[in-house]
Amino acid sequence: MAEYEIYAVRYARHDRNASANFLGGDPHDVPMPLDYFVWAIVGPDKVWVVDTGFGATEAVKRGRELLRSPAAGLAAIGIDPAKVEDVILTHMHYDHAGNLDLFPNATFHIQDREMQFCTGRCMCHDTLRASFAEADVVALVRRVFAGRVQFHDGAEEIAPGLSLHFIGGHTMGLQSVRVATRRGIVVLASDAAHLYAHLDQRRVFPVIYNVADMLAGFDTLRRLASSPQHIVPGHDPLVMRRYPAARPELEGMVVRLDAEPRAG
Repeated sequence: MAEYEIYAVRYARHDRNASANFLGGDPHDVPMPLDYFVWAIVGPDKVWVVDTGFGATEAVKRGRELLRSPAAGLAAIGIDPAKVEDVILTHMHYDHAGNLDLFPNATFHIQDREMQFCTGRCMCHDTLRASFAEADVVALVRRVFAGRVQFHDGAEEIAPGLSLHFIGGHTMGLQSVRVATRRGIVVLASDAAHLYAHLDQRRVFPVIYNVADMLAGFDTLRRLASSPQHIVPGHDPLVMRRYPAARPELEGMVVRLDAEPRAG
């Protein structure tokens, strides 16, 4: 089986309290910020990018702190977005599916149900469409007509040791990514679990399509990964502390998820 390197590229952050991160709030309403990532999966002869982040316009609109453009973060590890041939979109929320123009030569991989979700009747509801950016959805539709979108239905291996897995819950068609690495099978959960605390406490993030599916998704993530320690949540600042920097000068910006976590 092929083995891949995986990089988590931190591009933005948001200060908030714990009450904003759990359905029903949290009695210990302490600071609990979120980080925002894009990910790169690097094989011997090909690179896959997972999610594309957001840019300055959405950062201002949503009150997020943009630390750097995702393109700059990828460039720091030698990845030119213009040369990337395949981009996996875990789901279509604004913080995962913006900046599509940075990848003019890419085919975008998405679940059928996610496209149904973000272009269908669910978007008639303010609550459900609030986390989507209209321009991002329209941009992906245009790529469908340009022959630049590959749809998936459930679990599918897209390369040896690299597979996509429908999870749902957070959105109708959210998918996570299973990757074979030197330390075992790592699962990029994306927003199937925003924080380690969601997995550990079996609690859910308040932006949600189906609570039961999200809870069942926690079990799916555990079945897919070599161990619970091989699951990488989508927004937890602890990721930057638990994993080693890709290079010393990239501390706090890019970490290696295929490396053993730091001691302690």
